[in-house]
Amino acid sequence: MPEINLSKIQSSKPIKELLEFCIINVDKPADCTSFDVADKIRKIFSARKTGHFGTLDPMVTGVLPTAINRACKLVGYFMHHDKIYVGKMYLHKDIDEKTLKEEMQKFIGKIKQKPPVKSSVKRVEREREVKRFEILKFNKRIVEFIADVQAGTYIRKLVSDLGDKIGGAHMTELRRIKAGIFEEKNSFKIEDIEKAVDEYKNGDETELRKMLIPAEIISEILPVAQIKENKDNLKSILTGKPLMSTDLKEIPKEDLFAVFLDDRFIEVAHKVDEGDIIARAEFVLN
Repeated sequence: MPEINLSKIQSSKPIKELLEFCIINVDKPADCTSFDVADKIRKIFSARKTGHFGTLDPMVTGVLPTAINRACKLVGYFMHHDKIYVGKMYLHKDIDEKTLKEEMQKFIGKIKQKPPVKSSVKRVEREREVKRFEILKFNKRIVEFIADVQAGTYIRKLVSDLGDKIGGAHMTELRRIKAGIFEEKNSFKIEDIEKAVDEYKNGDETELRKMLIPAEIISEILPVAQIKENKDNLKSILTGKPLMSTDLKEIPKEDLFAVFLDDRFIEVAHKVDEGDIIARAEFVLN
């Protein structure tokens, strides 16, 4: 798979172009909704549009990647990836650490979950995968834990279901430390983002540039196909022309892929079976 030089794009692309097609990894604070955060980012950047990569409850903090302007078209491709959380739960009855560990291990693998009563989705049972559910710190009835789960898994419900097996438990704190390829160590607090934008407006783009992730990072979750360099053909592709096998240097095995010309993002395309046409665009950056 061809590699896209993201660090080069981040350091050399004109910042106005970055702002048109980028992602910022926000460290969401407590006591606000994910929509509130995305709207705050929109106002900070005077952006036309923003969109976050997966809702966090108001009390939950941590990684909330947020797309700006045209990068919002890519939100759906980033959302359905595994998440990692750290949190605290309060046990309603005394239990020894060994027994608790054993009960938590029973939730590893495929589980059935029904969304909580207060959730915004339909309350039907669904299958989710728990890859890790472990104790980080055990202090009598206060337990710190880590959970690595499939997207769409409700951690509050996971803790509640565990409680049903051990005499009761409820979640008291939760923080998302990873969402797909986005990690806590590369996230930024809203006040730091505001400060960086103010500095940019005063002529210093140094800190803001470090925060803006080129949306070309789609190349890390989708296979990349390079188009052959042909000025006239590129113009047609940028106006939505379907892809022929002769347009690409190599045809990906996967049905969904990102199309680039060197480090320049062109489109996301999906394969079709239409004779000479091998793929059609889902989103074109023209």
